[in-house]
Amino acid sequence: MVQSVDRALTIISLVSQNKDGMGVTELASHLELNKSSIFRLLATLVSHGYIEQDSETKKYKLGYKPLELSSILLESIDLRLEAKPFLKELETLTNEVIHLVVYDEGEVIYIEKLEGNETLRTHSKVGRRAPLHCTSVGKVILAHLPQAEVVSILDRKGMPKHTENTITDKESFMVELDKIRNQGYGIEFEENEPGITCIAAPIFDNRGVIVAAVSISGPSIRMSEERLTELRNYITSIGGKISSRLGWRAISRQHR
Repeated sequence: MVQSVDRALTIISLVSQNKDGMGVTELASHLELNKSSIFRLLATLVSHGYIEQDSETKKYKLGYKPLELSSILLESIDLRLEAKPFLKELETLTNEVIHLVVYDEGEVIYIEKLEGNETLRTHSKVGRRAPLHCTSVGKVILAHLPQAEVVSILDRKGMPKHTENTITDKESFMVELDKIRNQGYGIEFEENEPGITCIAAPIFDNRGVIVAAVSISGPSIRMSEERLTELRNYITSIGGKISSRLGWRAISRQHR
C-alpha cells in the first residue's frame, strides 16, 4: 500500500465516525503520527473537499465530497446488473424459478427470470407485466407503498379474480399487506396461476424506498410449509443483499 494514501483514508474513516469532528491531537494519537504530518494530510483532504474544519470548534469533520461521489454512484447503479449475482445465488440454493420485478404504473414488470433446475411452466417472461394484487412480488411492493397510493391503485386497477384463491375483498387484502410488511416477505398461494406458489421479498434503495421485489416460484405440491420456511430465510437474505448494493441500510427503512 501507499502509506500516505492509507493514512489519508484512515483519517476520512475516523472523522466520518465522529459527527462532532476530531482535533489534530486526537488524530495524531490514533495514527501515531506527529501533528505536522497530520496537518499536511488534513490540508490535502480539505483542499479536495473530503474534510472540512469547523470554524468554531476548529475540529475537522467530513466534507461534502463523499456525498457528491455517493450520489454519482447511486445514479449509475443498474438494478438488474447489481442483482444478477444474488439471483444466481438464490437459484443455486433453491433450484427454483427466480424473478426480479419492478413497479410501473400500477403493475409489476419482470426484468429478470432464472429458470432453476426444476421444470415449471409459468406465464412469466422478461418484459411481461403482471397484476399487483395476486402476485407475491406485487403484494410485497404494495405493502411498502403509502396506503393512499395502494387504495388508488386498487380502485383504478380493480382486483379481478385469477384463480379460486385470489383475494378480491379490499379489506381482507389490506390486512394481508399489513402482515407482509410486518414479517418482511409475502407468499402467494395459487392466487395468480393454478398450481403455483410464490414467496417474495422487498428490495429498497438508499432512501429506504421500495423499488423492486425478488421471488421464488415453484409448484404448490413442492411448496410445503416446511419448504416455505426454508425459502423464507433465503429470500429475505437475498432481498437484503440486493438492497445493500443499492445503498440501503436497515436503519433507513421506512415502514408505511
